[in-house]
Amino acid sequence: MSSGEGQLDVARVRGLFPGLSDGLVHADGPGGALVPESVVRAVSQAMRVPIAGRGGVFASSARAEQLVAGARSAVADLVGGSPAGVVLGPNLTTLTYGVARALAKHWGHGDEIVVSRLDHDANIRPWLQVAAALGMTVRWAEVDIETGELPDWQYDELVTARTRLVAVTAASSAIGTRPDVAAIAERAHRVGALVVVDAAHAAPHAPLDVDELGADFLLLSAYKWCGPHVGALVAHPGLLEELEPDKLLPASERVPDRFETGAPPFELYAGVAASVDHLAALCLEATGTRRERLRTSMAAVSRYEEQLFTRLDAALRSMAHVQVLGDPGWTTPTLSFTVDRLRPRQAATELARNGVCAWDGDFYSRELFDAIGVNEAGGAVRLGLMHYNTAEEVDRLVEAVADLR
Repeated sequence: MSSGEGQLDVARVRGLFPGLSDGLVHADGPGGALVPESVVRAVSQAMRVPIAGRGGVFASSARAEQLVAGARSAVADLVGGSPAGVVLGPNLTTLTYGVARALAKHWGHGDEIVVSRLDHDANIRPWLQVAAALGMTVRWAEVDIETGELPDWQYDELVTARTRLVAVTAASSAIGTRPDVAAIAERAHRVGALVVVDAAHAAPHAPLDVDELGADFLLLSAYKWCGPHVGALVAHPGLLEELEPDKLLPASERVPDRFETGAPPFELYAGVAASVDHLAALCLEATGTRRERLRTSMAAVSRYEEQLFTRLDAALRSMAHVQVLGDPGWTTPTLSFTVDRLRPRQAATELARNGVCAWDGDFYSRELFDAIGVNEAGGAVRLGLMHYNTAEEVDRLVEAVADLR
């Protein structure tokens, strides 16, 4: 079955989430998705049996190895990578700092990196700090503050023969923008630069392919796609072999193990695998391997969420007292807005009183909101839809925002 077929049975999907029983409208998905019962059960079951550390010759150690392998295989299927290139860790930020330190050993004074104002700070600050320590030049890709888009043409001038790395997001978790990452990566690769792509916000909303994106390193967060709080970095195993991360002396020299520090949360790795299985099973018409079922299911998710978001976006843009930030042509079902005469925290508080869960602030997109000019007023309010949201909930969102006066 092609990725263009299939649809979601949303009533069935909602029945998978115990958290929806509270009756609230969960429009806070960009900050972390709800967790289906299958993931809760996988974590619980993993903790009901003995699990030792890795490397032993006994059953509970073998069980730990199976959980690590299962999580790596699941993440690889989600993005079309190799399990041997999947590094697991406590979160995306920690993994980014780790790979930044490893790459810095190959860079020096006068080398250049390119970062973007659109990105979450986790794909900005580690690179700026490395650059400052080494005397590297930092070049900034700017956002069109009217549309919220990240024009790829500017990389023609930003990327030079001294560029060592380009860091860019696959989707903004603040305003939803999906830049043309493949076009940006193509420009970077012309000069031999590496490309680091933050796909944390993109992963829950559309099919992903690490090679199609042109990402040398792909950064992910499982809690964004209904999994536990685990981060992942996906790269070609050969690229990981070229790097020497900071590690303890007795720790494994193997790739990807040598990038993973400390004792792993094995029970959470069970949840990672279960969360990817959840995504693969969202579309009942999906068949084939898990990778094939993921592409079909995530394409169905993308179409469904687009329908909901079009309705929400149009309604908010029609309200005279609401200002939606940006107007990107290619987006995830996420937007941020400000309200006349109300600070974002006040607006979010009123929404909560009306049964709506919505974040306020800068969402770690400090550079973006500084450029747009909303940080001094407290940032913005963010609404984000997931595959478990409904048209009726969108109507409730619209009504609640309309009442913000």
